[in-house]
Amino acid sequence: MATYLLRRLLLIIPTLLGVLLLNFAVMQFVPGGPAEQLLSQLSNKESRMAGGPTARALDPKQIAEIKALYGFDKPAPERFWQMIGQFARFDLGTSFFQHKAVWTLIKEKLPVSISLGLWTFFISYLIAVPLGVAKAVRAGSRFDFVTTLIVLIGYAIPGFVLGVALLVVFGGQLQWFPLRGLTSPNWDSMGWGARIVDYLWHITLPITAMVLGSFAVTAMLTKNSFLEEIRKQYVLTARAKGLSERQVLWKHVFRNALIPIVTGFPAAFIGAFFTGALLIETLFSLDGLGLLSYESVIRRDYPVVLGTLYLFTLIGLVTKLISDLCYVWVDPRVKFD
Repeated sequence: MATYLLRRLLLIIPTLLGVLLLNFAVMQFVPGGPAEQLLSQLSNKESRMAGGPTARALDPKQIAEIKALYGFDKPAPERFWQMIGQFARFDLGTSFFQHKAVWTLIKEKLPVSISLGLWTFFISYLIAVPLGVAKAVRAGSRFDFVTTLIVLIGYAIPGFVLGVALLVVFGGQLQWFPLRGLTSPNWDSMGWGARIVDYLWHITLPITAMVLGSFAVTAMLTKNSFLEEIRKQYVLTARAKGLSERQVLWKHVFRNALIPIVTGFPAAFIGAFFTGALLIETLFSLDGLGLLSYESVIRRDYPVVLGTLYLFTLIGLVTKLISDLCYVWVDPRVKFD
């Protein structure tokens, strides 16, 4: 186990370098970087001051100063290794446009993403696991067929498409729910009871859009795991001993069938915060990490893009390792030799 753990930890380093190198290389060929945007703004300003499009070109010295301001006066390999050195010290840099440390921006946006992630994670599992058990017990019945059809339809509809439909119907036409934000403008002046109601009122539509697609995989995995365990010899032996169906299901089958689900908890829990919320946050104007990533890519805010990419990739790799180790914790028969 120690050897396996050490090997996996060492593999994190080249994986991180590969991810960062690939994205850094792509950014070198994407037009409209921060220096180009500022040069365009200054050129337009010069044109307006001159009264038309015949303004003089920007001074080469001024262009060089702008490129130096963003660090583009250095060769790309030197900038890449300088960035890696900063990331090794967990210094994610400073935003070009918001003039804040990337760590500060992440801390500011994280509460919104945590709020969405926690609700999505817990509601998904609270629905998916009991539904999967019920489907396994009633496999082949009309209930199983109808719920499978509903689950697959929900899984097939992208979250952002469902979000648009919810916004148009319940936010626009019926006006039952707000169109944007997590709280009302006067939230600070409300009492605690009114704050809770207002918060739940605002998150209903985005959480619904995120949950309907996310619990489908867990529900079907739970059903298949239970069906596989129900058909094993020890279940027939337990029934032959005279145990009730409830005792067989919850005392013997449940513990073994939940192994693949429990081991997926770490990845699902962390993933609920950092994945899948980009379009939902953008659609519902929720100021979280998803919206921050989207705006940073659009504005070519490279420190924010690469800094968050480094952090989220590192978290993802560590979480994947924890998920693999959970197999040993749940089932000691598993060996990584």
